Amino acid sequence: MNPDESTHSLAVGYLVWIFGFLGAHRFYYGKPISGTLYFFTLGLLGVGWIIDLFLMPMLDRQADRRYQSGPISYTFAWILLTFLGIFGLHRMYLGKWISGFIYLFTGGLFVVGWLYDFCTLNGQVSEINEDSR
Repeated sequence: MNPDESTHSLAVGYLVWIFGFLGAHRFYYGKPISGTLYFFTLGLLGVGWIIDLFLMPMLDRQADRRYQSGPISYTFAWILLTFLGIFGLHRMYLGKWISGFIYLFTGGLFVVGWLYDFCTLNGQVSEINEDSR
């Protein structure tokens, strides 16, 4: 794989792994089901979280193969979603201005939309990157 085609950063993956007992790295790499499971079980009682320390390179490669590279940065979109998601800045970054302003004035559409985006952000970015080709 060409390094220019990498969609996710392994360094960022390890950084969010620190909060992996809440499923953060799983969501980042596009695994919302296991991310939700980790969130509710504290990383499968810590066992899955520790195992994932060694699985991170594989998760990174899978994300790089699964998602489309392009002008929209997955990492930057995830930073915006994680820290400013209820204000809709990640949606504005994706060019979704109307829903971005709706999030801004409704607290991420009353937080439900913000949580939905944790499960779908990788797909949204990939779709925009694919359309830009």
